[in-house]
Amino acid sequence: MSRPRLLDLFCGAGGAAMGYHRAGFDVVGVDIVPQPHYPFEFIHADALDYLEGGADGYDAIHASPPCQAHSALRHRTGRDYPDLIPPTRMLLEWSGRPYVIENVVGAPLFDPLLLCGSMFALGVRRHRLFEARLLLLAPGPCRHDLQPDPIDVSGTGGRQHKPRTLAGGGRGRKPAGVDEARRVMDMAWSDRRGISQAIPPAYTEWIGAQLLRALGVAA
Repeated sequence: MSRPRLLDLFCGAGGAAMGYHRAGFDVVGVDIVPQPHYPFEFIHADALDYLEGGADGYDAIHASPPCQAHSALRHRTGRDYPDLIPPTRMLLEWSGRPYVIENVVGAPLFDPLLLCGSMFALGVRRHRLFEARLLLLAPGPCRHDLQPDPIDVSGTGGRQHKPRTLAGGGRGRKPAGVDEARRVMDMAWSDRRGISQAIPPAYTEWIGAQLLRALGVAA
């Protein structure tokens, strides 16, 4: 029996892709930046141009538009970044396929689901929002109490920052090296830069099971 195919736009290093693969999808990634460590079929192209060309052959679509317009980076740099969420959503609606849009907290997503690493017993928090063309349920609330020392995998592995108190409780710290970053994110194939931009596969494995049910496919 063939597996349903999912198009992974703005795919990055493939954290989301691996989760969907584990859920039961065959995944094809598209990114304008070469991704030599992407674990599945990869197409080097502009994601929106590719989507505008049509989504024939795909059963569902995931998109992770660049988050800089809505992240803390915008406040630190003072730069203006393009907001690609509206044009991405427009093309996803036009495709007629079930879709998921992922982005950072603060991004203008419609009625999003919030996922946190503490919901999956991970060593990272990495709060992320998910908008979908279907009802998405969470595995439960955040459990920051189970993460007294969560790992912050943002950045690219430069100098180590001192631990800091987190608003959600606990004291966050940077990973000791790429091996620890890979372990807490469950991304053994990726380099440090790819991990810094990724979401843990556990998030999309959870979402992917719900997406399969919406497609009428047994997970």
